[in-house]
Amino acid sequence: MSLSSKVTKMQQPTHSPAVLLEATHVRKMYGDEKRTKHGEIQGVLVLDDVSLQIREGEFVAILGPSGSGKSTLLRILSGLIHPTAGTVRYRDALVMGPDPHLAIVFQTFALFPWLTVLENVELGLEAQDLTRTQRTKRALAAIDTIGLDGFEDAYPKELSGGMRQRVGFARALVVEPELLFMDEPFSALDVLTAENLRTELLRLWREGRIPTKAILMVTHNIEEAVQMADRLVVMGHDPGCIRAILNGVPLADRLAKTPAHEHLVDLVYTIITQPDEDAGTIMAAQDGRKEQPVGPTATPKPSGRGYQSLPHIKIGAVNGLAERVQRHDGREDLAVLGRELQMELDDILPLVEAVELLGFGEAMEGDLILTDAGRRLAEGDELQDKEIFREQVLSNVELIRQMKEALDRAEDHEIQEDQILEQLEEYFSPDEARRQFETAVDWARYAELFAYDGASGLLYLEDAAPTSTQ
Repeated sequence: MSLSSKVTKMQQPTHSPAVLLEATHVRKMYGDEKRTKHGEIQGVLVLDDVSLQIREGEFVAILGPSGSGKSTLLRILSGLIHPTAGTVRYRDALVMGPDPHLAIVFQTFALFPWLTVLENVELGLEAQDLTRTQRTKRALAAIDTIGLDGFEDAYPKELSGGMRQRVGFARALVVEPELLFMDEPFSALDVLTAENLRTELLRLWREGRIPTKAILMVTHNIEEAVQMADRLVVMGHDPGCIRAILNGVPLADRLAKTPAHEHLVDLVYTIITQPDEDAGTIMAAQDGRKEQPVGPTATPKPSGRGYQSLPHIKIGAVNGLAERVQRHDGREDLAVLGRELQMELDDILPLVEAVELLGFGEAMEGDLILTDAGRRLAEGDELQDKEIFREQVLSNVELIRQMKEALDRAEDHEIQEDQILEQLEEYFSPDEARRQFETAVDWARYAELFAYDGASGLLYLEDAAPTSTQ
């Protein structure tokens, strides 16, 4: 396996199957690669130095937090978009565009509503030199394989969400691809339908009934990745990179919640929720967890830029999570928490980041552990919660502290939002700068640190009425 030196890997078998696809030092930048006066790259660096191999016979899952470039990487590997730097090779030939040996199943069903199931599946064979009879025969075989026999003449509107996604699978499989890509294929389905389709797809793959040599799936569902994959590629963000590549659990442990299954789920949660820690160190600590500390330090992490990146979370969710964890003696397994609350990684991770940033808890060994401040927040009434939150915001959130200090210094105790946005745009895109500002204002208003008039864009202290409007 060819990977950059920064990637943590579990030991691989000495005899490896043939390489189907290989990405080498892939980099993807959107916009012009210029630097601001603070040294920040102005363009958006989505992926940086990503190297990865996909071998025959394996099911690989790519997962990571929102913004880690998972879907961008999949599109580069499949030839739908080109990397800014680096190469992608399929069977040692450069990938310069879409390849007939590759097929993709997307999150959205993308079916043509005016075509029947059979016609939608046949559409995948339009570019191949086949007779009408050959196309129909292969389409019917794909429909039968994926469990839609008897629905050939139905239209998409007559099908459930799970059945429509089965059509998407059949349309991808009918071209008999050597490599099948799946971009969050189950995320648009309800929990039970998704579980049923995952289990059936895994069975078809293991029985050799799917005509592919390898599968690559992008997902934000850790349980899903552990259930299905032979290897898990864990990505980090800002910019997107590979932090670790982990072996999957044995097939016998995929569906049952065995110790091996639970250990891998916890390990992935730990790696993803500790983005500033070395993945190898985390893995070593996980193996020797009895010797590891059991209480959080909740030390604010350095931002590495002019401002911390605030997760866009409402305060009610932070309070609710603290109360939930406190009911479990101040410590709860993140995998169990996500499973019981039916929260995907992209939902629970920003919430955990907010709890950590505010000093109410820390993710450790796959668990969320409340600090003393977190316990006080969970046990306090509304007035006490506001006071605790005010203390934690001023201690831990640099942007809000600077906004409050600027208002204290201002002659009228007022400042215009443009003054803050201009500073934020030195470090974030204009859209993200606005979102950062709005999150900071929401948190500060809850803490009763200052007020905000959206119509005039004016920030002012709570005990001082605004004197200027627009």
